[in-house]
Amino acid sequence: MKNKNSSKVNKGNPIALLPIGIFLILYLGLGLFLEYGLKIKMGFYNIPIVISFLAALLVACLQNRKLSLDKKFEVMGKGVGDKNIITMIIIFLMAGIFVGVVGRSSAESVAYFVLSIIPPKFAVAVLFVVSCFISLAMGTSVGTITLITPIAVSVSAASGFSLPLCVGSVVGGAMFGDNLSFISDTTIAACNGQGCKMSDKFRENFAIALPAAIVTLILIIVLSLNTEISGQVSGDYDLVLIIPYLLVFLGGIIGINVFAVLLIGIISGAGIMLYTGSITGMELLGNMGIGASGMFETSMVAILVSAICALIREHGGFEALLYAIRKIFRGRRGGQLGMGLLVGAMDIATANNTVAIVMANPIAKEMSENYSITPRKTASLLDTFSCIFQGIIPYGAQMLVAISAVNSLGSSISAFDIIPYLFYPFLLFVSSLIFIFVIPEKKKK
Repeated sequence: MKNKNSSKVNKGNPIALLPIGIFLILYLGLGLFLEYGLKIKMGFYNIPIVISFLAALLVACLQNRKLSLDKKFEVMGKGVGDKNIITMIIIFLMAGIFVGVVGRSSAESVAYFVLSIIPPKFAVAVLFVVSCFISLAMGTSVGTITLITPIAVSVSAASGFSLPLCVGSVVGGAMFGDNLSFISDTTIAACNGQGCKMSDKFRENFAIALPAAIVTLILIIVLSLNTEISGQVSGDYDLVLIIPYLLVFLGGIIGINVFAVLLIGIISGAGIMLYTGSITGMELLGNMGIGASGMFETSMVAILVSAICALIREHGGFEALLYAIRKIFRGRRGGQLGMGLLVGAMDIATANNTVAIVMANPIAKEMSENYSITPRKTASLLDTFSCIFQGIIPYGAQMLVAISAVNSLGSSISAFDIIPYLFYPFLLFVSSLIFIFVIPEKKKK
């Protein structure tokens, strides 16, 4: 199959991609030096990503002297003012407020409730399933890992299950929801960047994620049946607290507008938290502010990346990148794999799957047009591959938070202890390849 425009090939301007290289040198290079050279804990995340992108933006502004500075600001303004960027930022902030409202007690209630009704033999399977549900409802893998990892440590200590198996199951389950949740920043970024409905992307994604999750659950159960159990974990729970999660999840599934879904979640969550006495009115307002503030950096990154990408496109950088991709990846299936590896490479470089998607979005948009790939499938591939790589890199926030949570409780674990038990991300990669090369794509737009 020939790609469109193959009769007239535009090689573009590779030098226009220099700002991306500058960002990678500053962020990835300095981050790895701090983390592994100077042995600074969480050193990778001590590098201010906004400053790194500002430096890249400055380089982009200094390029192409044929354009005046005023014209460059006009180009950046059009990139930042895109409807999808504005929508994405507002949804980011609302999702942050929702997570701030519901707090940690809701997630812990789900975990302790399920552990109380399932036989101890299947406690690790419970950790995986609960992590899947919590991350799907909260839209944050890091938040899920922070809340459920201490419970995983307790399960390991009380029952005799391997600690890496317990923690790996939590991380895998957290990435399941990160990939699928309607309020996950990765879903928001991918859908708005490609201009598709979240419900369409969810259905496309679910076909990839569910088989990987089922096989993961089977593997965990098989390993569990061969383990001697010595005890059980229990804790307090209140099922009323999970109602906001269920409303958000069900609202997204049936296709209600994401703004309405989040508003329902925020109002119901606030009402329930106040009614149950879990929080005071002033504390609730404070948590709303903290939740929104937690999304400020992500929103600023979206703005800066949009400005940089607008200049790179204007300077011919995207044409150069697309020319290189077309030479390597042939046909629609090759294009889909190219998209996945592109966002995967961005994730390895930034250790942030949302940033990786925001960076890859405009390039993937043009690739989808060149390779005739539907917007929903493009969004699905970007989100899936970014979560695959984010779930397994040893310096990602998910892994570092899990290790920190374990170590803070007096146990000891390393990323390389956990990686062999990350069944879900590895199986998600296999499922994605089957999805690309075996299952034909529907022609519906």
